[in-house]
Amino acid sequence: MLQLYGYWRSSASYRVRLVLQLKGLNYEQKTVHLGKGEQKDKVFKRINPQGLVPFLTDDEIEIGQSVAIMEYLDETYPAHPLMPSKAQDRARVRQIVNMIACDVHPLNNLRVLNYLEQDLNLGQERRDQWYRHWIDETFRALEPLLMTTAGVYSVGNEVTLADCMLVPQVYNARRYQMSLDDYPTIARIVANCEQLQAFVKAAPEQQPDAS
Repeated sequence: MLQLYGYWRSSASYRVRLVLQLKGLNYEQKTVHLGKGEQKDKVFKRINPQGLVPFLTDDEIEIGQSVAIMEYLDETYPAHPLMPSKAQDRARVRQIVNMIACDVHPLNNLRVLNYLEQDLNLGQERRDQWYRHWIDETFRALEPLLMTTAGVYSVGNEVTLADCMLVPQVYNARRYQMSLDDYPTIARIVANCEQLQAFVKAAPEQQPDAS
Protein backbone atom coordinates (compact mmCIF):
# COMPACT_ATOMS: atom_id res chain seq x y z
CA MET A 1 0.00 0.00 0.00
CA LEU A 2 1.41 3.36 -1.03
CA GLN A 3 1.35 6.00 1.68
CA LEU A 4 2.39 9.60 1.11
CA TYR A 5 3.30 11.79 4.06
CA GLY A 6 2.86 15.35 2.89
CA TYR A 7 1.13 18.67 3.22
CA TRP A 8 -1.37 20.19 0.82
CA ARG A 9 0.62 23.37 0.13
CA SER A 10 4.06 21.76 0.04
CA SER A 11 5.28 22.08 -3.54
CA ALA A 12 7.54 19.05 -3.08
CA SER A 13 4.53 16.98 -1.97
CA TYR A 14 2.59 18.41 -4.92
CA ARG A 15 5.21 17.01 -7.32
CA VAL A 16 4.80 13.51 -5.96
CA ARG A 17 0.99 13.73 -6.01
CA LEU A 18 1.22 14.60 -9.70
CA VAL A 19 3.24 11.48 -10.45
CA LEU A 20 0.84 9.31 -8.45
CA GLN A 21 -2.16 10.79 -10.28
CA LEU A 22 -0.57 10.58 -13.72
CA LYS A 23 0.16 6.91 -13.15
CA GLY A 24 -3.30 6.23 -11.76
CA LEU A 25 -1.93 4.81 -8.51
CA ASN A 26 -4.03 4.44 -5.38
CA TYR A 27 -2.40 5.85 -2.28
CA GLU A 28 -3.19 6.97 1.23
CA GLN A 29 -2.38 10.52 2.26
CA LYS A 30 -0.87 11.14 5.69
CA THR A 31 -0.96 14.80 6.64
CA VAL A 32 2.07 16.40 8.26
CA HIS A 33 0.92 19.94 9.05
CA LEU A 34 3.91 22.16 8.30
CA GLY A 35 2.19 25.26 9.65
CA LYS A 36 1.87 23.60 13.05
CA GLY A 37 5.42 22.28 12.97
CA GLU A 38 4.38 18.61 12.92
CA GLN A 39 7.42 17.82 10.77
CA LYS A 40 9.56 18.49 13.86
CA ASP A 41 7.59 16.17 16.14
CA LYS A 42 9.29 13.06 17.48
CA VAL A 43 6.49 10.92 16.06
CA PHE A 44 7.20 12.01 12.49
CA LYS A 45 10.98 12.06 12.94
CA ARG A 46 10.81 8.37 13.82
CA ILE A 47 9.31 7.91 10.35
CA ASN A 48 11.61 10.34 8.55
CA PRO A 49 14.62 11.44 10.62
CA GLN A 50 15.17 14.37 8.27
CA GLY A 51 11.84 15.82 9.32
CA LEU A 52 10.77 16.80 5.81
CA VAL A 53 7.91 16.05 3.46
CA PRO A 54 7.19 14.33 1.19
CA PHE A 55 7.98 10.86 2.46
CA LEU A 56 6.71 7.73 0.70
CA THR A 57 6.20 4.21 1.98
CA ASP A 58 5.51 1.34 -0.39
CA ASP A 59 5.05 -1.73 1.81
CA GLU A 60 8.59 -2.24 3.16
CA ILE A 61 10.16 0.52 1.04
CA GLU A 62 10.65 3.96 2.60
CA ILE A 63 11.87 6.92 0.54
CA GLY A 64 12.42 10.60 1.26
CA GLN A 65 13.22 13.50 -1.08
CA SER A 66 10.70 14.31 -3.80
CA VAL A 67 12.88 13.69 -6.86
CA ALA A 68 14.01 10.30 -5.54
CA ILE A 69 10.36 9.41 -4.89
CA MET A 70 9.28 10.53 -8.35
CA GLU A 71 12.01 8.50 -10.03
CA TYR A 72 11.22 5.46 -7.87
CA LEU A 73 7.55 5.61 -8.84
CA ASP A 74 8.35 6.02 -12.53
CA GLU A 75 10.74 3.06 -12.51
CA THR A 76 8.65 0.79 -10.27
CA TYR A 77 5.30 1.48 -11.91
CA PRO A 78 6.21 1.75 -15.61
CA ALA A 79 2.71 2.38 -16.98
CA HIS A 80 2.42 5.93 -18.31
CA PRO A 81 6.19 6.60 -18.29
CA LEU A 82 7.27 10.11 -17.34
CA MET A 83 10.73 10.03 -18.91
CA PRO A 84 11.22 10.24 -22.69
CA SER A 85 12.63 7.36 -24.72
CA LYS A 86 15.53 9.35 -26.23
CA ALA A 87 18.64 9.95 -24.14
CA GLN A 88 18.94 13.61 -25.12
CA ASP A 89 15.34 14.26 -24.13
CA ARG A 90 15.82 12.49 -20.81
CA ALA A 91 18.83 14.72 -20.19
CA ARG A 92 16.70 17.82 -20.83
CA VAL A 93 14.05 16.58 -18.41
CA ARG A 94 16.72 16.03 -15.75
CA GLN A 95 18.16 19.48 -16.43
CA ILE A 96 14.77 21.13 -15.86
CA VAL A 97 14.09 18.99 -12.79
CA ASN A 98 17.42 19.98 -11.25
CA MET A 99 17.03 23.67 -12.06
CA ILE A 100 13.93 23.69 -9.88
CA ALA A 101 14.90 21.10 -7.28
CA CYS A 102 18.45 22.36 -6.72
CA ASP A 103 18.58 26.02 -7.73
CA VAL A 104 15.33 27.56 -6.50
CA HIS A 105 13.38 25.26 -4.18
CA PRO A 106 15.98 25.02 -1.39
CA LEU A 107 16.10 28.83 -1.20
CA ASN A 108 12.30 29.07 -1.07
CA ASN A 109 11.80 26.26 1.44
CA LEU A 110 9.63 27.03 4.47
CA ARG A 111 12.43 26.43 6.96
CA VAL A 112 14.64 28.91 5.06
CA LEU A 113 11.87 31.51 4.94
CA ASN A 114 11.15 31.07 8.64
CA TYR A 115 14.83 31.51 9.45
CA LEU A 116 15.02 34.70 7.40
CA GLU A 117 11.92 36.18 9.01
CA GLN A 118 12.21 34.94 12.58
CA ASP A 119 15.92 34.46 13.25
CA LEU A 120 17.38 37.18 11.02
CA ASN A 121 14.44 39.55 11.58
CA LEU A 122 14.06 40.43 7.91
CA GLY A 123 10.31 40.78 8.19
CA GLN A 124 7.72 39.34 5.85
CA GLU A 125 8.14 41.97 3.11
CA ARG A 126 11.89 41.39 2.79
CA ARG A 127 11.37 37.64 3.07
CA ASP A 128 8.88 37.69 0.20
CA GLN A 129 11.28 39.81 -1.83
CA TRP A 130 13.91 37.10 -1.33
CA TYR A 131 11.38 34.48 -2.45
CA ARG A 132 10.47 36.24 -5.67
CA HIS A 133 14.10 37.06 -6.50
CA TRP A 134 15.17 33.42 -6.60
CA ILE A 135 12.16 32.29 -8.63
CA ASP A 136 12.89 35.05 -11.14
CA GLU A 137 16.55 33.98 -11.30
CA THR A 138 15.55 30.46 -12.28
CA PHE A 139 12.67 31.41 -14.56
CA ARG A 140 14.89 33.78 -16.53
CA ALA A 141 17.12 30.82 -17.38
CA LEU A 142 14.30 28.30 -17.72
CA GLU A 143 12.21 30.29 -20.21
CA PRO A 144 14.76 30.26 -23.07
CA LEU A 145 15.58 26.61 -22.40
CA LEU A 146 11.91 25.64 -22.64
CA MET A 147 11.61 27.58 -25.87
CA THR A 148 13.99 24.99 -27.37
CA THR A 149 12.53 21.86 -25.73
CA ALA A 150 8.79 22.40 -25.41
CA GLY A 151 6.01 21.05 -27.52
CA VAL A 152 2.68 20.90 -25.77
CA TYR A 153 4.58 20.25 -22.54
CA SER A 154 8.07 21.00 -21.21
CA VAL A 155 9.90 18.44 -23.32
CA GLY A 156 7.95 17.49 -26.41
CA ASN A 157 4.30 16.53 -26.51
CA GLU A 158 4.10 14.10 -23.60
CA VAL A 159 3.98 14.94 -19.90
CA THR A 160 7.27 14.26 -18.13
CA LEU A 161 8.78 14.70 -14.70
CA ALA A 162 9.78 18.20 -15.85
CA ASP A 163 6.12 19.22 -15.89
CA CYS A 164 5.60 17.68 -12.45
CA MET A 165 8.31 20.06 -11.22
CA LEU A 166 7.28 23.14 -13.18
CA VAL A 167 3.60 23.31 -12.24
CA PRO A 168 4.17 23.36 -8.44
CA GLN A 169 6.89 25.98 -8.85
CA VAL A 170 4.52 28.21 -10.81
CA TYR A 171 1.89 27.61 -8.12
CA ASN A 172 4.39 29.02 -5.62
CA ALA A 173 5.12 32.01 -7.84
CA ARG A 174 1.42 32.81 -8.07
CA ARG A 175 1.04 32.56 -4.31
CA TYR A 176 3.57 35.35 -4.01
CA GLN A 177 1.87 37.52 -6.65
CA MET A 178 4.52 37.02 -9.30
CA SER A 179 3.58 37.89 -12.87
CA LEU A 180 4.37 35.39 -15.61
CA ASP A 181 4.20 38.06 -18.33
CA ASP A 182 7.93 37.71 -18.98
CA TYR A 183 7.66 33.93 -19.20
CA PRO A 184 5.09 33.11 -21.90
CA THR A 185 6.48 29.65 -22.61
CA ILE A 186 6.30 28.68 -18.96
CA ALA A 187 2.76 30.08 -18.73
CA ARG A 188 1.66 28.18 -21.86
CA ILE A 189 3.05 24.85 -20.66
CA VAL A 190 1.44 25.21 -17.25
CA ALA A 191 -1.90 26.13 -18.81
CA ASN A 192 -1.73 22.97 -20.95
CA CYS A 193 -0.90 20.83 -17.92
CA GLU A 194 -3.72 22.31 -15.88
CA GLN A 195 -6.23 21.02 -18.44
CA LEU A 196 -5.34 17.42 -17.53
CA GLN A 197 -7.44 15.65 -14.93
CA ALA A 198 -4.38 14.35 -13.07
CA PHE A 199 -3.18 17.91 -12.51
CA VAL A 200 -6.64 18.98 -11.37
CA LYS A 201 -6.81 16.16 -8.81
CA ALA A 202 -3.28 16.79 -7.50
CA ALA A 203 -3.78 20.54 -7.03
CA PRO A 204 -3.25 21.79 -3.47
CA GLU A 205 -6.80 23.06 -2.99
CA GLN A 206 -8.19 19.63 -3.87
CA GLN A 207 -6.40 17.84 -1.04
CA PRO A 208 -8.28 16.61 2.04
CA ASP A 209 -6.07 18.66 4.39
CA ALA A 210 -6.43 21.91 2.43
CA SER A 211 -7.41 24.87 4.57
